Amino acid sequence: MDMKLLAVAGGKVPADIVVKGGKLVNVYTKEIYEGGVAISGDKIAAVGDVDYTIGENTRVIDAGGNYITPGFIDGHIHPESTSLSIRSFAEVVLKHGTTAIMTDLHEIGVVGGLEAIEAVLKEAEETDLKLYFIVPSHVPFAPNLETSGGHFNPEIIKKALQRKDAVGLSEVVGPYVLGGLPELMDSLDMVNNMPGMTNQGHLPDMAGPALNVCLAAGVTTDHESLSGDDAVARLKNGCHLMIREGSAAQNMADCIKPILEQHLDTSRVSIVTDDLHTVDAVEKGHLDASVRKALELGVDFATAIQMVSLNAARAFHLDDAIGGLAPGRRADVNITTGAEDFKVLSVISGGKEILDNGRMLVSYPKADHAACLLNTTKLKNPITADSFKIYAPEGAKKVKVRVMDTLPWIPITEGREAVLEVKDGVVSCDVDQDVLYIAQVERYGVNGNVGKAFMGGFHMKEGAIASSVGHDNHNIIVMGTNFEDMAVAVNRLIEIGGGQDVVKNGEVAAEIPYPVCGLLSDLPAEELAEAKKKVNNMIHEMGSPITIPFMFLSFICLAAIPLYAVTDVGFIDVLKQEVISPVIEVVE
Repeated sequence: MDMKLLAVAGGKVPADIVVKGGKLVNVYTKEIYEGGVAISGDKIAAVGDVDYTIGENTRVIDAGGNYITPGFIDGHIHPESTSLSIRSFAEVVLKHGTTAIMTDLHEIGVVGGLEAIEAVLKEAEETDLKLYFIVPSHVPFAPNLETSGGHFNPEIIKKALQRKDAVGLSEVVGPYVLGGLPELMDSLDMVNNMPGMTNQGHLPDMAGPALNVCLAAGVTTDHESLSGDDAVARLKNGCHLMIREGSAAQNMADCIKPILEQHLDTSRVSIVTDDLHTVDAVEKGHLDASVRKALELGVDFATAIQMVSLNAARAFHLDDAIGGLAPGRRADVNITTGAEDFKVLSVISGGKEILDNGRMLVSYPKADHAACLLNTTKLKNPITADSFKIYAPEGAKKVKVRVMDTLPWIPITEGREAVLEVKDGVVSCDVDQDVLYIAQVERYGVNGNVGKAFMGGFHMKEGAIASSVGHDNHNIIVMGTNFEDMAVAVNRLIEIGGGQDVVKNGEVAAEIPYPVCGLLSDLPAEELAEAKKKVNNMIHEMGSPITIPFMFLSFICLAAIPLYAVTDVGFIDVLKQEVISPVIEVVE
């Protein structure tokens, strides 16, 4: 028992910090009234009238008539999506009022398994951002359809769930539940029998009986709703709705509309970002940007704050520890402006001042990374231009192929047919039809696989781009208009230990190294954002209209999102979960 906390709460000992002179946002009652917060150590001792806790040595912070809110909580985010190592990530989100996240660090696990995840969690301990660990439900996502560096199974999951920071199982994929994958079902049973743990869903296109099966299996949340119908169906079936408003997918407008129109209870609705691009994190913010969007869409101020604080905590049975301004809760406090021009002015995380009227008070040193996080790219076989060729049946002059097109607003793929020329037995791409070569190269030195397909939606007219960030196996994904540039792009990433690059006419025009697992940079957020803007602009000059092309490219390898994907194993029909040929037939 923290006896000092009790003494401060009772007025016998002065508080360490008192925030007063503001409008208290009570997310438990959704009221806003004059009040303050008293802090002892890393906990809240009192709220409301807290003048009685002020002593000679109490640090008093005047909120200046602004709003006093809980710190923000992201219930579903992959920090790796920012391409920032965890300490740089912590700095940028803390600056915007996020004091806690729930994360599986799945991408790190894909590359280096539980050992690598635990190394990153250790690095995060030097920050003031609170991390809760959601254990990956399976790595890789599709064991027979991709090669990964790390692996999870029920035995490893059981070990990971014993960690003090573990709060459940992540990314439980709907189709895998429907298919009754034995290892996944064993893991679900394990979590269902552990008090306080939750199974976090990944349920795109799940409705009716399919949704019922997933929820009956113990899944309690979902972040994959794309429409109002999806959102309402989840709420009506007792599923916690995580509305996603991030960089790769922005679903808030569609999902929130029927909830407001039908006056549905929002206590089981939270806002998450899932994937956050570096440039967005620097220029727009994090959950503070989500609050601004919610306010624009007609959500009232107290409810918007509740959706990025208490509700996220509720989804993990953590609302007695975080998520609100109440005695005994973690001392996570923001001072913000109001609904008209919402922004975070000051931040306290775990009782420590982080941001003071827009001025950052903390900076974290670069981590001395564990060996398991470094030097993760190697090839079993040499990569040459020939590695990417797709051959036509003997004698063919033209062939009909299946092209996967990414949607321009969300990296979900659709199918299209195209007729392509055959030259010297090799199928040619066609930039005029927006048909590019795309491939994924296994980068762990395991089997030397190269999966190949045809890609549309990126509209590139020249060159090639490559990245060692490719969900959910993080092999090297490469796309281009010619085989030679593609080979240069891949080989350069192997040389630098992973990253992203752009190649034109056989020369590397731009690159960003990611030395940590081939996924992350140690650069400060602002510096990495500038580097990414330069690379993005170069790809735009090559013809692509997609705002964040590398983030979209990373999802083309994801065999868990419809309709098509490419992995190191080949061209994937996601719904059938099988490898198919990109060549359909010979055209006479």
